[in-house]
Amino acid sequence: MNAATLLKEARRLRRSGNFGKVPEDPADFARGAGLDPDPWQLRLLRSSAPRVLLNCSRQSGKSTMAAILALHRALSRPTSLILILAPAERQAKELFSKVAESYRSLGHPIPAESYRKLGVELVNRSRIEALPGTEKTVRGFSGADLLVVDEAARVDDGLYYAVRPMLAVSGGRLMMLSTPFGKRGVFYEEWTSEAGAGWERYEVPASQCPRIPASFLEEERLALGPWWYAQEYECRFMDVNDQIFPTEAVDRAMSVDVKPLFRSGA
Repeated sequence: MNAATLLKEARRLRRSGNFGKVPEDPADFARGAGLDPDPWQLRLLRSSAPRVLLNCSRQSGKSTMAAILALHRALSRPTSLILILAPAERQAKELFSKVAESYRSLGHPIPAESYRKLGVELVNRSRIEALPGTEKTVRGFSGADLLVVDEAARVDDGLYYAVRPMLAVSGGRLMMLSTPFGKRGVFYEEWTSEAGAGWERYEVPASQCPRIPASFLEEERLALGPWWYAQEYECRFMDVNDQIFPTEAVDRAMSVDVKPLFRSGA
């Protein structure tokens, strides 16, 4: 269904005034969209944690859950601003397409005022905007109620530091989801940081996803080799191929007991 058809349906719904009821429980909302959530997805859907990290295997359903939460927020809370960020426009468009698919499955319970390739504004004045994740693209927005950062292990670190202040006044929620991409970047740092107690973390390897057959995983293990398989399907942060020394060796070489040769600013 294209944007013109969606807007035509939205106008019909506005004229009728028969807006659909949006379930308060996000899990019931997901089921209404034709989904049968896994146990970890149920926990995520019903979580109220303001900061969430999803370290999940490929094809585990993390993007689908993020799309459901974004749509539920927009439909159930008028005037909400939801931003979907990804490293490139193609990836942002892919996640937004999951939002649009669930919106259609639910029968457009709140009609759209405008509908675009990478965004929608509802008649309740909620907006969902999908953007390629660079610092420049997000600085024009403020007061986000939900920030979804897809492929978070691959976005530029500057994006992370640019979006966090957007939550200062709104008290909005930040969700970062990804498969690992080496021991680097803010996603890895937040996942492994002992100081990051404010995050609710989800680790979902492929072996815990009932939709991925064991036979397929064994085929992937043989085809990809241990390094790629561990990263893509086992949620493991691996040393990158161009590293000369393992991350653990570098960490062990650092010590607070050794005085620096030069004072800072000297």
